[in-house]
Amino acid sequence: MKIAVLIARILLGLLFVVFGLNVFRPFMPMQLPPGDAGALLGLMFKHGWFYFIGLLYVVGGLLLLVGRFVPIGLVLLGPILVVILMFHITFAPASIGMGLFCAALEVFLIYACRAHFQALFAPKINHQ
Repeated sequence: MKIAVLIARILLGLLFVVFGLNVFRPFMPMQLPPGDAGALLGLMFKHGWFYFIGLLYVVGGLLLLVGRFVPIGLVLLGPILVVILMFHITFAPASIGMGLFCAALEVFLIYACRAHFQALFAPKINHQ
């Protein structure tokens, strides 16, 4: 289990760091998809949202790669993965494969770190 967690953590971290850095220094050419999906992405690029999202990609990915504060990295990347999946479900269902793969890695890592998330689901706060 330790090796599987290590592989999943490094793979997910590398994916997010590489694609996050690609936002700031485009080294992988990307074409906007046709239709509404391209219009939405074009607006996000035009108004600078992708720089903020790219920063979250890099920070979350680095936290996973370094291996410290992994639960915080998973918390940062979780909502991003939900948005990625929702984008592909609604606008580009043919290219959802990588999003599903990353979401599967995220869910596996959250399950592996479930002890760190137990306090979030406690019905009461212990005041000491």
